[in-house]
Amino acid sequence: MGPRLRGDDGFIVKYISTRGQAPALNFEEVLLTGLAPDGGLYVPEQLPQFSREEIASWASLAYNELAFKIVQPFIDDCIPADDLKAIIDETYVDFRHPSIAPLVQLDTNEWVLELFQGPTLAFKDFALQLLGRLLDYVLERRHQKVVIMGATSGDTGSAAIQGCKRCNNIDIFILHPYQRVSEVQRRQMTTVMNDNIHNLAVEGNFDDCQAMIKASFNDKSFLPEDRQLVAVNSINWARIMAQIVYYFYAALALGGPHRPIAFSVPTGNFGDIYAGYLASKMGLPIDQLIIATNSNDVLHRCVSRNDFSRHELAHTLSPSMDIVVSSNFERLLFDCYDRDGAAITELMKQLESDKLSISDKAFNSVRQLFDSHTVDDQATVATIADVYDKNGYLLDPHSAVGVESARAVRRRKDIPMVTLATAHPAKFPEAVMKAGYPHEPDLPHHMEDLFEREERYQVLPNDLQAIQEFVVKNITS
Repeated sequence: MGPRLRGDDGFIVKYISTRGQAPALNFEEVLLTGLAPDGGLYVPEQLPQFSREEIASWASLAYNELAFKIVQPFIDDCIPADDLKAIIDETYVDFRHPSIAPLVQLDTNEWVLELFQGPTLAFKDFALQLLGRLLDYVLERRHQKVVIMGATSGDTGSAAIQGCKRCNNIDIFILHPYQRVSEVQRRQMTTVMNDNIHNLAVEGNFDDCQAMIKASFNDKSFLPEDRQLVAVNSINWARIMAQIVYYFYAALALGGPHRPIAFSVPTGNFGDIYAGYLASKMGLPIDQLIIATNSNDVLHRCVSRNDFSRHELAHTLSPSMDIVVSSNFERLLFDCYDRDGAAITELMKQLESDKLSISDKAFNSVRQLFDSHTVDDQATVATIADVYDKNGYLLDPHSAVGVESARAVRRRKDIPMVTLATAHPAKFPEAVMKAGYPHEPDLPHHMEDLFEREERYQVLPNDLQAIQEFVVKNITS
């Protein structure tokens, strides 16, 4: 069943804050907490370790079976094994492809991992369909009701809504930047009519939305006393945990762990690629992780030249990566600074004043596994066109950023390079048609009527008080 991580006091895995001043929590507590009280992010005190022999023994497992092997050590006795298996099995029932995360070959040792086979056509289904079910299970057992607040640049919101809409114990409020997500992304959120679902179109950008979510978690006094605030953004540890699984799944399909694998990951908030870093730390032989960014290249500048300065947000053809502040990078820095919470606290203060650079030791630590590349809109479109011309395979713009980055900075051509294909091209028709595709890509059959469905959302000013007042007014009894 994999390793068990028990503390001296009998609890299961402990989760600690990257800033070192918050109490350690068990899995159930961290699931419901989001940001730590000291402003940090929770990470496991220890990671489960898997030998190459144990990883190799999983080669014939179905995706849900592999997910149980990897997820269970992080949860352990907080959820009984049989109940956890049932939750995981149910999570992936609505995925359209029987292998859940199929691999498609583009060239010799070049692959894409299709992470858009879930109900909302984006990689975030892998984590958020599971997160919703874990929350439902825990809240039912605790007889507790919570409020979810989340910010989305397009995909998190719809996946969170799909994952949580059936839960009677959750009111969910999703903030998206008004008129700055694709129409398909917006409609996937705003056509869900359940009474506990609220979509807020904020007159600002994604970073404005995310800042208001962080402010709400830092001061929850606006909420009624009987309600707890829960995060669905990638600050929630359970999301990172779920994403570790598909790195193992892809590697096993391509000969791992007996050969190393490389991954290129389109990323803005660093959560998805951080899961790959954890897979490496847990025993998966990953040779290289490529941080693939669009023109909002803070992560590329961090990794390539230790430049953390903030640039003005650019609106691109890959909007889910239009992010200036990458929240999850703090989790990586925590390890690079030998898990020194005080050092991370000081770094984050420096980041607020835009004068941050990390130590040479930390920078060199990052560069051992990570490379990075930035791809502008012109190159994104060219990559979509090139792959379609040569393979007849249609990439969405985020996945195209990943493919182009992989081709630009891969270290070795003798091992498989896997790009995470993070979204279905039908979600981003503008980019696809700019690449010469003759019409808007077709939506899958379960979404054919999306543009005919009724929408419901509220346009609100970029103002924290207005957002919080709306939340309090619309909490169900």
